[in-house]
Formats: sequence, structure tokens, C-alpha cells
Amino acid sequence: MPKTIDWPHAPPHRLTERGTYFVTAATYLKAHHFRGPKRLEVLQRGLLTVTAKYGWSLEAWAVFSNHYHFVAKSPEDPATLEPMLGMLHVKLSGWVNKLDGTPGRKVWHNYRETQLTHTNSYFARLNYTHGNAVHHGLVRVAKDYPWCSAAWFEQTTSSALVKSIQRFKTDKINVPDDYDIDPDW
Repeated sequence: MPKTIDWPHAPPHRLTERGTYFVTAATYLKAHHFRGPKRLEVLQRGLLTVTAKYGWSLEAWAVFSNHYHFVAKSPEDPATLEPMLGMLHVKLSGWVNKLDGTPGRKVWHNYRETQLTHTNSYFARLNYTHGNAVHHGLVRVAKDYPWCSAAWFEQTTSSALVKSIQRFKTDKINVPDDYDIDPDW
């Protein structure tokens, strides 16, 4: 079989094995299309709805004005990630473009996914995702950011597990996250 060559301007999507994935998606040119509580709420609700519809089991998420992250267990066929995010992005693009009076504007750019095959990597990305609003300087305590799973995680998980996850270092994981964040949410 000939060796495949990855397109140098987009991340390769190799969704062949059922498992747990870390996903990051960004708006085109990192534009802040989802600035403000109402827009963030729609983005979060859209993510929660579409992942449930496609059978992806969310374990952590964080949404921002120009990107989002999530950790989820895939259904039997992980290749459903692409049509799932396609549906989410099309619906959100239509909604935000209607709101802004900009029909046809490109809203989303691309996404990256990583299958998490090692326990330490999985726990580090859970911690990273829950704490991403802290990382970006939006809140001091992750559970205070309304558009992430940190508060939900603390309410539904034992305090021992929460503390254990929070101890996992995130400084060595390779997550492209150089997004300018709007401090007004």
C-alpha cells in the first residue's frame, strides 16, 4: 500500500478506532463570533446537543468566543466526528451569521482530534479542558466559568477524583491553544 502524505495545511483526521478523543475546533481567523453570554450559551447547548445525537459521551468541555475543546468517548464508529462537527458548525454559522447580518461569512476553520490512549494523557486533558478558562485568565477558579464542564464535574464526581484530576500537570501536553480571548466573555 502506498504511503499517504498529509496535507500540510490541515490536521489529518485518522478516526479508525473507538476510544476517547480530545478535540479542539476554532473559528476562522480566530474571530470572536461567539462573544457574550447568549452566544456562548448557544454554542455550548449546540455542542451538548450534537454530541448526544451522535452518541459521543462528553466528559469535559469548554467553549469560548473563538474556539472550544472537549474530551469525549466515541460511539462504535468514531468517524462520525466529522459529520457531527459539520452539522454543529453549519447550524452555528447560520445562526450567528443571521444574527450579525452577514450571510455566507465563513465562521469555522478546522478541528484537531487526538485519541487518548494513555491514562496520564487522558487525565491531563480532562484537567486542561476543565481549567481552560483559568488558563486564559477569564476566571480564577474553573467552576466559575459557566460555559465549561468544571462545575458539573465537581458536582457529579467524587471529591477524591476531582482532586486527583486537578493534580495532573498540563504544561507538557501539546495543545495548540494560542487564542486571544475576549475578557468580557
